[in-house]
Formats: sequence, C-alpha cells, structure tokens
Amino acid sequence: MIEEIKERKREIREEMAKMVKALSETELAERTEKIEDRLFAFANFMESRVPLLYMNLGSEVNTRGILKKCFEQRKVVILPGFDKEKYRMTPMKINNVDLDLKPGPRGVPEPNMKKCKVVPVDRLDIAIIPGVAFDEKGARVGSGQGYYDRLIPKLPVTTRKVALALESQIIQQVPMQSHDKHVDIIITDKRIIYKI
Repeated sequence: MIEEIKERKREIREEMAKMVKALSETELAERTEKIEDRLFAFANFMESRVPLLYMNLGSEVNTRGILKKCFEQRKVVILPGFDKEKYRMTPMKINNVDLDLKPGPRGVPEPNMKKCKVVPVDRLDIAIIPGVAFDEKGARVGSGQGYYDRLIPKLPVTTRKVALALESQIIQQVPMQSHDKHVDIIITDKRIIYKI
C-alpha cells in the first residue's frame, strides 16, 4: 500500500512537471500574476506581518514577484533554510534577496546562515506552503522529502497554512500517508479553495 502511494505521488509529480513545461512563458506568467493578485487581496495575507515564504523548485508556483511585493509592503520576509542530514528546516529572516541567499542543497537559493537570523516558528503569522499538486481537501504532493510535513504540526494553530497552485494543479484526490499534512487554503489563478 505505502509503495503504491509513493509510486502514485511520483507519477503525479511527473504529470505536473510536464503540464507546467507545456505552458508558454507568457501563459505561465499570466497565471502566476493572477495567483499573486489573489494572495495580496487575501485578508489573512494582507494583515500578516511575518509570512513564511519559499523559493520555488520545479513545478511549484514561482514566488519571486511575491517576495518583491512583500519587501515593498515592509513585511518581515522569512524563508526556510534546509538541513539535509536532519531533514529539518529553519525559518530565517532575509532582508535582501540578492545579498542574503546562497545556493541550497535542493538546488534553490536559501538563507545564508551566517547572515540571516533564525525566527521562532511561533512568530510566523502565515505560512505559504509549496507543492506540485493539491486536492480540495487541502492534501498536497510536495517534493517528497517531507520537510513541510514536519514543519506544519509545529506551526501555531492560528497560523494559516496557505498553498499556491495553478488551477490545473488541483487534482481529484491526492494519495495520502499517515505522516502527510494538509494545508488550510489553496489560492489558484481561478479561485480560493477553503479546505472542505
């Protein structure tokens, strides 16, 4: 059973990568902009001061524009630093995308531990959680390393867990294992989905 679920998730990751790759740059940019607009009009995000964001990997929604707007709005920008040996992530405050990031072990830029301050998890107002596919119950398919499944239970109950996705990344049902965690809300280029 577990092997079947892992295999199905691997297939979903491949399908989503192909689907995103098939979009033209213009189409992808337009859809991403619609997601950004919805996010910045979303009350929980507008009111947040300390959002946890992410640098996108593969077919996850691109967040560069979101990071830029957060700095413009004087939000305290938090990005995760990854510890590959312990499969842990540490929220860290960044002041400048160009100066405070270094290449990370997952192939995406992440905070430079020498320059950035660690932020306690209970300080996060809202957590933007990456993924490559979701269902309407808030189940997600991530990169497969479980970083966010370990982080979500540590977040305060009041911290909204919000995912960003293209509408075409919403699937009928995500196969779940007992350790897999859900998000509360998914913002797509077409709508906002509140977990059923």
